[in-house]
Amino acid sequence: MKKLTLFSILCLLLMANISAQVVRSGKFTIRINNKPLPNVIEKGNIMIQPGENDTYGKYYALVIGINNYTDPAISKLDKPLSDADLFYNVITTRYTFEKENVRFLRNATMAEIKEALDSLAKKVGPADNFLIFYAGQGYWDATSEAGFWLPSDAQGLGFWFIPSDEEESTSLAWFSNRMLGDYLRKIKSKHTLLITDACFGGSLFNVRSASNESTIAINKLNELTGRKAMTSGILSNIPGQDDFYKYLFDYMGKNTEKYLPSEKLFSSFSKTLLNNIKEIPQFGEIKDMGDEGGDFIFILRN
Repeated sequence: MKKLTLFSILCLLLMANISAQVVRSGKFTIRINNKPLPNVIEKGNIMIQPGENDTYGKYYALVIGINNYTDPAISKLDKPLSDADLFYNVITTRYTFEKENVRFLRNATMAEIKEALDSLAKKVGPADNFLIFYAGQGYWDATSEAGFWLPSDAQGLGFWFIPSDEEESTSLAWFSNRMLGDYLRKIKSKHTLLITDACFGGSLFNVRSASNESTIAINKLNELTGRKAMTSGILSNIPGQDDFYKYLFDYMGKNTEKYLPSEKLFSSFSKTLLNNIKEIPQFGEIKDMGDEGGDFIFILRN
């Protein structure tokens, strides 16, 4: 009798489990117990919920914060490392960046930045998303219309003899916008986003007005290739624009939208700091990188 009762309970549990499932074959889809099909899409042989990370690819990031410089001719800063740490924490805890896919460089040298970018170029795939966050010294030379990031081993001699090519940039450890552009071309991501408080200008940045209203559906923004950048200012040598990152982190920390395009993110926080910053923050496309109107979409963790 006990065996019969146990067998009956097991049968009931099995039936309950089956009744909630959808059975699929290569030709047929069967709904058990007349239950509706879940709202799913098919990717290869895998059924996934719309908006799951498989649809949006993996999220990779390079986070750079530089406070200290070995050459006394270059001023040390107070905030970049703490800003980079805050950004690293918010993207790995609130958004879908896995820690193993995020490189965090503290007081990085020129060689370390190059090595990290070379490594990521081998990992990031054509369906993936790639983000660079830079906080540190930057320099814009109006005569040559060239912008630079200054790694921790940058030489102050560069202020007097502005590097004109990659060889000179490497010898002085001045990471030029041109070099950055070459690396971004090597990293074949679907969406790329650059966030920086140092000058990123002229020949590589196509500034435009950012809109808070998304006129294109999220899935379309994800489908199209995007190469976007946001910066505290493009033609400035003013370091440490604290308010820029302060308001960015505040909005990213409070955001409740599951899918947040970078354009909407920028528009939402930048309007609140225009009266509190010396430079006007900018948003736009990275020139000549294949932008098709898509965007980098931050996804909140469940």
